Amino acid sequence: MAYAKLKQRLADGDIIVLDGATGTELERRGAPMDPAAWCGPATLENDHILTAIHSDYIRAGSDIITANTYAASRLMLKDAGLAERSEEIIERAVEAALRARHETDAKDVVVAASLSHMVPMSAGTAVIDPAKIPSTSEISDAFHDLAHTAKKAGAELIMLEMMYEPQRVKLAVNAALSTGLPVFFGMSARRAKDGKVVSFHHFDDLPISDIASLIPKSGIDAAGLMHTGSEIIGTALEELKQHFKGPIMVYPDSGYFEMPGWRFVDIIPPHEYGVFARQWLASGVQLLGGCCGLGLPHIEEAVRAAQEFRKSR
Repeated sequence: MAYAKLKQRLADGDIIVLDGATGTELERRGAPMDPAAWCGPATLENDHILTAIHSDYIRAGSDIITANTYAASRLMLKDAGLAERSEEIIERAVEAALRARHETDAKDVVVAASLSHMVPMSAGTAVIDPAKIPSTSEISDAFHDLAHTAKKAGAELIMLEMMYEPQRVKLAVNAALSTGLPVFFGMSARRAKDGKVVSFHHFDDLPISDIASLIPKSGIDAAGLMHTGSEIIGTALEELKQHFKGPIMVYPDSGYFEMPGWRFVDIIPPHEYGVFARQWLASGVQLLGGCCGLGLPHIEEAVRAAQEFRKSR
């Protein structure tokens, strides 16, 4: 299996290249974003664009591609009137990634499914609407359904993405582990008003350690920082390493989110991303990629950084 080979590469100390953004890349290529559910519904009419995105990342050198399931849970699709089509959207997103792997004849590329703990946001903002946060049981059921539907569709890995709120982190971890699939844990950070690097939590300045401490002692094959500004990742990684001793991954974002779209503002130039990437690799990072706002040129730079690092050892 593709994942078994990738896990051995990690065990051997090799560098793994992730893909870049999926949702914001859909937007960049013209797919409309839903006012209530962001990129989740876009799969229905744009799975051909998804396949092209995944194929481009594979050709650039990505070892893992992540299906467009970040915002595909019933929780996010409800206000878009698509909750009953959640299973279809998840399946088609995974199928688009699998199709890209087949069409590029990239048998060793791993197809992952994204599982976030995203819940409805206030219109025109990047802030969660407290009045729309579902019950704990609703959240748990939706997370389990997404994870198991993705597995049934052919996903080989669950990427826990943008983990920052403790209670929902626990529910997402439980759902992911219940599939029996390999799981990666991606947490997110921001800079507080006092300059400290804290969890991405919208309402509280939670220490990064509060989230890192929720990583289970077993069952998580890699953990790291994602959807986080490149300039603060180094600080956050030091906190993460106090709680997780396995392979470390990094895939930053650039720009900012305002529901329902990404603002491609001051996107980090690929060469500048490359400077950070080489620093992260030197610090022990093994998995390197990009999140919202970062595209193909950044992944090409990640591949170059990985190749240079291998040669230098």
